[in-house]
Amino acid sequence: LEIVMTSRGESGLVGHSDESQVTDTELFLHVTVSSLFTETLTVDDVLEVIGFGKFQWKISLLTGLSWLGDAMEVMLLSILGPHLHCEWRLHSYEVALITSVVFVGMGIGSPIWGNVSDKYGRKIGLVMCMCWTLYYGLMSTFAPVYGWLLVLRGLVGVGVGGCPQAVTYYSEFLPVKARGMCVMLIAVFWAGGAVFEVLLALLVMPTLGWRWLLILSTSPVAIFVCFCFWLPESPRFDLLTGRREKAMATLARIAKDNGKVLPQGKISVYKQNDRGQIKDLFTPQYWRTTLLLWFIWFANAFSYYGIVLLTTEMLQAEDSSIQGAKIEPSCSLECKYLTSADYKDLLWTTLAEFPGIFVILLAVECIGRKKSMGLSFFMFSLFTLPLCACIGRTALTVFIFIARAFISGGYQAVFLYTPEVYPTENRALAMGAASMMARVGAVITPFVAQVLLRSSVPVTVLVYCCCAVLAGIASLILPIETLGRALQESHPGQEARGQTSSTTS
Repeated sequence: LEIVMTSRGESGLVGHSDESQVTDTELFLHVTVSSLFTETLTVDDVLEVIGFGKFQWKISLLTGLSWLGDAMEVMLLSILGPHLHCEWRLHSYEVALITSVVFVGMGIGSPIWGNVSDKYGRKIGLVMCMCWTLYYGLMSTFAPVYGWLLVLRGLVGVGVGGCPQAVTYYSEFLPVKARGMCVMLIAVFWAGGAVFEVLLALLVMPTLGWRWLLILSTSPVAIFVCFCFWLPESPRFDLLTGRREKAMATLARIAKDNGKVLPQGKISVYKQNDRGQIKDLFTPQYWRTTLLLWFIWFANAFSYYGIVLLTTEMLQAEDSSIQGAKIEPSCSLECKYLTSADYKDLLWTTLAEFPGIFVILLAVECIGRKKSMGLSFFMFSLFTLPLCACIGRTALTVFIFIARAFISGGYQAVFLYTPEVYPTENRALAMGAASMMARVGAVITPFVAQVLLRSSVPVTVLVYCCCAVLAGIASLILPIETLGRALQESHPGQEARGQTSSTTS
């Protein structure tokens, strides 16, 4: 092996400048080992040798910008609603509809962008959805009336529905050992986007108004669009479509940026199956995983966006109005602008994203993906339950902070788990379909957090608690644990027998 692998001469053997000096035994050994090496070389093998370096840091920054923009567009909804409620004299259900229409758009866009990413490329899908988001995000700032705002924000939602493809794209460039930590760390961009949106609103809303807030909230997406030309296509997708040379060129580029040398060998092109077919998510080895994950995504979005919307609603309510577990405005058109105190408390609860991410970051590597998701749901339910009681503003902020920390961390864990459990040929579609189910939960949650809340606080809180407990149970009974598991390149036959693939060493 030392003779073969450290070769430098034309003969491929150390110390042999003349091919005639190569013995039959040595030549046989060289051909045999080279043949074996070529057969077993995969993208994961190459990425393990190249490691995590300068290239991955750059791609982390760019994909993180798309994540940052997604978080800002979503966090914007909890700030925009109360303001338009006052400025345009909207009813509570009309305010809820502003939020819901964005998630309806996301639900429509998620499977579409997933299908585009599986058929035409990860880069193409991600860049197209970001350009769409930027265009309609800017257009919505000029909405003259409520109806136009609904249409334009719904179209923004269609574009934002493709943002989860950033995780699919990013994960396909990562070594196995670094994937869990890196995908969770990119979630820091989400947390940063949510915090930045609150700070931006605190500075912009009192002086420039909500239209300027909409414009400035598109800035991360605009930066991404300006620099997206640098992004390469995923080498896994190139191999899936038979473009071996392009995949090797991308891997060579990664190795050069990281200061490493590509391992010798030839990567085989994957079997080219039909891509982007929803029926493949329901094959015997995946149907149970798919159904459970769809409910988990639904519950995650329902709970996460619910606690975000509950924050502004409950902070706006006077302590006296929470007495008796009811929020009863004297008129459905009564409104109250968010104050500086409201923005500060909203900022504190938003900062919960950071500890939540770091707790789950440790959990996914220590106890696995499934148990981490289950832990997040159970802890969210536990710390949401006290909101039923008559508690002061400080206690309210603390409990919301802890509940949001756990549900935020759990949301990122499911973003990590989903692309790991599905094969390359359907990975983007699986993310898109799961994200669509999340948007269903997000569409429903404004009518619970902003409408049902005005009838009964305990009922509202119990709805969220029960949903989270069921999702925690669903997380624990998922059939596949992906900790330490290489990304699947095609449907593995061993999974049909309930086995999981081992990590390529």
